[in-house]
Parts: sequence; C-alpha cells; structure tokens
Amino acid sequence: MMEFNFNIQDLTYIAKEILRNVPNKTLLFYGTMGVGKTTLIKELSKQLGVTDVINSPTFSLVNEYEIMNDKIYHFDFYRIKSEEEALDIGIEDYFFSGHWNLIEWPENISNLLPPNSTKIEMNKNQNGTRTLNIVF
Repeated sequence: MMEFNFNIQDLTYIAKEILRNVPNKTLLFYGTMGVGKTTLIKELSKQLGVTDVINSPTFSLVNEYEIMNDKIYHFDFYRIKSEEEALDIGIEDYFFSGHWNLIEWPENISNLLPPNSTKIEMNKNQNGTRTLNIVF
C-alpha cells in the first residue's frame, strides 16, 4: 500500500506517481461524492496522452479515449441500478481488453470487477487536502 497526502495543485505529481507504481491497468476509485475521483481521472488520462476533453460518463456509463497504441475506458457506475445493466453494455469485453479501465463507484458492480485491479481510496481531510491510498 502507498499513501499520499496532497493539495489540488499537486495533482500532476500524484497522477505521475500512480502511473509509475500501479501493477495493472484497471484502477478502482473509491471515495465519497466530491472527493475528486473524476478530477484525478482527468489528470491520469492527460498524463497517459488524452488530448480530448475528458468528461464523466455519469449517464453513458463509459467514455472511451484513444491514446497512442492504447485506449482508456472511463466508467462511472454511480447511477447504475443493477450489475445486469453493466453486463448489458459488455463490461467483460472492456475489462479484459488489455486497455486502461478507470472505474468510479466500483462498489456498485463489486461482483463483476476483474481480479487484477488496483484499489485507489480517496478521502477529503478537514483542512481541504486529500489522502489517497493505493492498495495493490
């Protein structure tokens, strides 16, 4: 496990450290609403080479971004009503594609998550900083 305490201006550094240390391409983002999961995913995607505008896929469930010789799938399962809904969009095809899977609200599809995943837990501290734990 790795732990970081950071301010929003440290986001580029944090994203680079995550990418340098994660052992796989499936990252599970845990944290309360407003803790900064989407903001961190935007920075990770930028560091991976995305030049498009990056938005949260809250209603579409997944957004796809092309990067050099790879893809990023950004999932937001906040509004999902059942795991069957995730199966209907072909979630296994995404998860086992070999591409990046950045997943917000993974607890809403916990039975479908691939075993080779890295858990990223985010918490907001009283002073406005964030604590991030990477669990391998």
